Amino acid sequence: MSNDDQYGGGAGYGEVGGTGQTRTRLPDSPSDAYGTPRRTPRASRGLITVVGVVVLLIAAIAFANQSQDTPQNPTSDKPPTTNTTAPTGTTPVTTKTAGVPKGFAHDEQGAQSAAANYAVALGSDGMLKKDVRHALVDGIYTPEAAAQRKGQQDAAYSPAFLATLGLDANGNAPQGSTFVTRAVPVGTRIENYGPATAKVSVWYTGLVGMSGAKSTAPVRTTWKTWTFDLTWAGDDWKVASDSQQDGPAPVPGDVAASTSDDISKAVQEFGGFTYAR
Repeated sequence: MSNDDQYGGGAGYGEVGGTGQTRTRLPDSPSDAYGTPRRTPRASRGLITVVGVVVLLIAAIAFANQSQDTPQNPTSDKPPTTNTTAPTGTTPVTTKTAGVPKGFAHDEQGAQSAAANYAVALGSDGMLKKDVRHALVDGIYTPEAAAQRKGQQDAAYSPAFLATLGLDANGNAPQGSTFVTRAVPVGTRIENYGPATAKVSVWYTGLVGMSGAKSTAPVRTTWKTWTFDLTWAGDDWKVASDSQQDGPAPVPGDVAASTSDDISKAVQEFGGFTYAR
């Protein structure tokens, strides 16, 4: 499952993956996850085990959200644009349904805003809970794609899989712990665009792992690019298919890892944003 999740806005803005109400376009990348400090003299057996668990966790989350469809090619030969993602002052949306912003503009900016906000929603902890997950998928994908995704994801987010994350069958973390999964867009890129279809890539960093004193899979960062094939349907952009790939990933910084308490508090206190081009 690629559940790696932030965002709010000014008047009329909704929030996805958090409870903030601040309009922002590109937040700073999150700091290094707590757990094992960046600089370690040598890898111990315990560290290797933890790293292995985190790698498997991220891979499993990516698998659960991975589209099985063959990407469709929008009707445009326009090469990918590399314009700076600059704020325009235009409110991206004024309403939301089931926590998902809706009513994006029928233009390139609207397609990019939709893709960024969809990445946030699909990378949120709501995806761990069946009812919330179904509502998110129904609000983001076309009806045909949603019907397919829900079955795939229900199988992927099985009680057995949730148990490997340290969660119960309903996707809840143990008392005193917080399971963190957020996707934080860094930028968007139009691969090609047409009036009826658009392909948009979202470069994002993700937070994923369990924050808690007894966690064996502490919260860590990952870097991925999520590409959405969008179609204009029902007066809004909907996802027909999507895929992910690793990177681009920067060199890790030297910021000391935070404690599990600090990570849990930050997740609870810092809300998310509604993303606008």
